[in-house]
Order: sequence, then C-alpha cells, then structure tokens
Amino acid sequence: MKITFYGAAGGVTGTAYYCESTDARIMIDCGMFQGGRRDESRNKAAPPVNYNTLDAIVLTHAHLDHCGRLPHAVRNGYRGPVFGTPATLDLAALVLRDSLKVQTSDLEKLNRMLVRNGKPKIRPAFEEDDVETAIRQMKPLTYHTPFPVAKGMEIIVDEAGHIMGSGSLKLTVSDGKGKKSVIFSGDLGATGMPIVRDPEPFREADMVIMESTYGDRDHKPLQETIDEAIAIIGEALHLKGKILVPSFAIGRTQDIIYYIEQAFRKGGLPRFPIYIDSPMAIEASRIYMSHPELFDEEMIELIGSGEMERDKGYIRPTPSAEESRRLNDVKGPCMIIAGSGMCNAGRIKHHLRHNLWKPETSVLIVGYQAQGTLGRKLVDGNSTVNIFGERIAVRAKIHKLGGFSAHAGQTDLLNWFNVLAPDRPRVVLTHGEEKARMPLSDIIRKRYGLQPFLPQYGDSIEL
Repeated sequence: MKITFYGAAGGVTGTAYYCESTDARIMIDCGMFQGGRRDESRNKAAPPVNYNTLDAIVLTHAHLDHCGRLPHAVRNGYRGPVFGTPATLDLAALVLRDSLKVQTSDLEKLNRMLVRNGKPKIRPAFEEDDVETAIRQMKPLTYHTPFPVAKGMEIIVDEAGHIMGSGSLKLTVSDGKGKKSVIFSGDLGATGMPIVRDPEPFREADMVIMESTYGDRDHKPLQETIDEAIAIIGEALHLKGKILVPSFAIGRTQDIIYYIEQAFRKGGLPRFPIYIDSPMAIEASRIYMSHPELFDEEMIELIGSGEMERDKGYIRPTPSAEESRRLNDVKGPCMIIAGSGMCNAGRIKHHLRHNLWKPETSVLIVGYQAQGTLGRKLVDGNSTVNIFGERIAVRAKIHKLGGFSAHAGQTDLLNWFNVLAPDRPRVVLTHGEEKARMPLSDIIRKRYGLQPFLPQYGDSIEL
C-alpha cells in the first residue's frame, strides 16, 4: 500500500491521506486548510487524485479541516460513499452547509468590489448541489466493528476522545496472501475532558500515522485552567465589559458551557448572561444531546440530576443575524461565544471589531490558533489588527487558556502510543507544525528506538 499526504503534513489543517493498494483506493479525511492566504488558496481545489476511481472516503471526525473539501471531491466527480460514525456524519452535514454559507457571503462581498473595479466576478469553488450530494453519499460506521470499505480494505473505528463522534481508524489491507494494518490516530483528545469519552488506543499495527499538534508540550492541568478561567471571568465581570470567546462551534463551545454551568452550581461564579451567537454551535449542541450513547459517565450523571435545566435562563442563543447585531447594544457584563475558533470568519470578527479597542473588553482564547489567523495575531500580542479592511487598536485584555484544548498534549500522545510501541510499528507524524512534531519525533526515537517519518505536502510512504 502507498499513502500520499495531501494536507496536515508540516501543518495542522487540510487533512487528506490518499491510500492506494493493488485493488482499491480510499481517502482518509478530506479537509480544508485554515490559516493565511497561502494556506487557504489551496481550498480552491480538491486533493489531486482521480475521483472516478476513488472507492471510498472515510472521516475521522467532523471538523472543517477534516471534512471541508468533500464538496470539491464531489465537484470533481466523486460518487462513492463517505463513511463516518453517525455523530460525525450528523455534524459533518452541519459543517458543510455552514461552510457554504460562509463562502457565499464572502464571495458576494468580493464580487461586489470586483464589479465596482470593472473586473470579472469569481465563481464559487463549490455550490449547494455539491454539498447536498456529499451529504447524500454519507454512510454510517459503528465503533469497534470491522467494516469492509473497499475491496481488500477493512476499517475499525475506536474512540478518539476529540469531539462527539470522533474516531481513530485502523485500516487493514489484504491481498489474499497476507495482511498489513495502518492506524490513523485522527485528532486525539486529552484524557479527562468533559462530555465525550477518553481515547481508546489500538494495540497492534504495522504503521501508525499519528497527530502531533501539541507534540512539544503539555497543556496546563485542566483544573488549573478552569480555576484560571473562573478568576479571569470574575475580574471581567467587575469591569462590566463584554467577554468575547472565539470558539469552535463543535466541541469547544459545549465544553465551555459545561464548565461555566459547573461554576454556577458550585458558587464559583455569579450567574450572568451568556450569549451563544452561533447558529452552528446551537445546532451542534442539539446534535450532541441526540447522541447520549457517546457521553462519558460525568455527563450522564449531570443529565440525570436535572440540574442543567436551572441555567437555561442565563444561556441565551442568538441564531438570527438581527439578534447577533443587537448584541452590539447590549451592556456588559456578559459573555458572547461566537465562531470561528481562530477568528478568521464568522460573527466573532464583528464582535472583535466593535469591542477590541475598549479596555473593559476581555477576550478568552480557548483553542489552537494557526499561523496567519486573526486569533494568532491577538495571541502574539499585535497592538493593531486588520478586520474587514479597518485597522483596529487592541486595548482589550487577551487571555490564552491552553488547557481547554480538545487535542492531547505530549504526555497524552505518548501514553496513547505506549500501547502500540511494543509492536514496533513504523511511525509517521502529521497534523503538527515543525516546532511541535520535531520534539515528539525526538522522544519517540530516543525512548523506543523508532525513527518517525515527517512527511511534507505531496510526500508518499509505502507499506
């Protein structure tokens, strides 16, 4: 088998791994790139494979950087199945439809400008028919159950603990004479995160393709991060300003609400208005609640207690654009949770434009910020940022809370790999910037005597 890396190779977005055997061809994930213009320019096209001969696409989970180029694949002729767990497929449908809305809105603004300058309009990279066709092609996979995805290829999905429905994949390839297996870690979650279950490691494989987003460090302990967040929010409440939380609609928003509700109940914070200013996050939360079979024990216990009902008056969804605009006139203190998580699109950009220049504003960065994104510029301490063509002074207090990450830190990554290490598989490190995957590579080499392969975009490896 030959595996070619068309994303998340030397970076953390655009995951797409093309797997070819003698008898079949499949793709693991088909994600969008996120970051600066150079990265996002790659989203104009699908990964460069022959979609007429592609047998299957398998998703590890529903984040945009793992499923966002599915409409491109359809536009290029792909008519095969798109496999994923039921929760992944529900969420992926939501993500793709939202991505279409963002593209349509952005393109309308750009084309108006081009027409005013006497230039031709730009055609969309994909359209509604492409999105809906991709959704119709989705087929569910069940955890822990071997499934034939193509001739001579079998997939098993185990819990990855990243977001609802996320999975690590074990691909076994047979040619009638023997078998070889490759594990794709997907995005691994940290142990002990709320709502979803902890990652489940496989125990044997010939090759492991493993994420390395935080391969160079551990996150701050979760309880320490929660305590820090409560202190920051408490201070922000005294300033009577707005607390802006750029948050991924899937996973991070649900986690943040969970922690704040816990603080309400335990007296760590007084109850205050929290606006969920993201139609996508509102719908994602509904999808989360429709899959109780995937909840961890703490979430099951919390739901059974009935205590979540008490906080509904303080947590206020604002699904419409008009409701979102009205938040400009809302007085603090309040919290606004809005997408996108890296501040590169969505409603959060409008809230930052209206509030970054105010010293009473607080911004809580609760997730990874890729190079080139607005969120990364805020974390890096830029004194001004460009939002919708306007230079905005950054006088707000910017707080980075790394312990909320849905990605495993270095120790959790190694604990996951420890179970596989005795089988001495070939190791491939992806989904990490060089500063993260190089230290993880060094540890694996020194501790286990295995030399990881660190692919770049377009590189291949054979098994």
